[in-house]
Amino acid sequence: MALDPDDPRPPYVQVANALRAAILTKKFAAGDKLPSRQELAKAYNVAPMTVQSALRELREEGLIVSRQGSGVFVRERTERPVGLRPHIERAFEAEDVTIDFAGFSGETLHGAMQEPLDKIRVGRLRPKSLAVRILIPDTAAPLAIPCRADDLGDSPEFRARATRIMHRYVGAITDTVNELGSLGLVEQASATVHVHHAAPLFKLYIINGEEAFFGFYPVREHILTLGEEPTTIYDLMGKDAVLFHHSTNDDDTSTGSQYVDQARTWFDSMWNTVSTEFTP
Repeated sequence: MALDPDDPRPPYVQVANALRAAILTKKFAAGDKLPSRQELAKAYNVAPMTVQSALRELREEGLIVSRQGSGVFVRERTERPVGLRPHIERAFEAEDVTIDFAGFSGETLHGAMQEPLDKIRVGRLRPKSLAVRILIPDTAAPLAIPCRADDLGDSPEFRARATRIMHRYVGAITDTVNELGSLGLVEQASATVHVHHAAPLFKLYIINGEEAFFGFYPVREHILTLGEEPTTIYDLMGKDAVLFHHSTNDDDTSTGSQYVDQARTWFDSMWNTVSTEFTP
């Protein structure tokens, strides 16, 4: 269980990643008690404070819970708020990686994919194939939301701003994925963007066809300077969206398996009918 001496990340991050992987692969099942802080420190050859920092990371992600006088336990994983990043990083360890995203700007997806894409670039990860599909609204046309707060009308200036943001993050994802393919670092690599005319009221991630993450966009009022005048906008707050995790298992009648199946069906139906291909 020794840490990788060539890994540039801090030791507590490496310990957190190792424990996270053990939990997500069910080496530690829901309800299991983790080894003590001293035992983990000895196993990973680190200081107890390093283990404490790693456990804090997992606690903030909702993977573990501390019970006073009893120890640290793995939390139940069904339908609870989760962090997206560790699941995407783990997904890139598969031979064939697929990521489907439906939402507004793709900013969170861009952030979550940076580390695994960088690992592919330096040879630390070598998936055989990587396919990314991104489904976003067409900001060239008026949207029901976001909108002006005074009359709920369309704001072309705000749409222009949103378009720049989308192009920045979605373009970075597609450029990087396609570059990895052209360099031969991934045998089959593709990143495709489709646009549609529906208001994006939620975000959805489907990872390797086996995990789905879903969260509603809260609508918030805030003031932006668009042009020369401040404008009050009702906007979609992606960073305030709480994601809930559903995963498939051996029982295809379970809630998690059915949810992932229906999420895939919905995404494919949108992708193949009312959306059109777009190049950022």
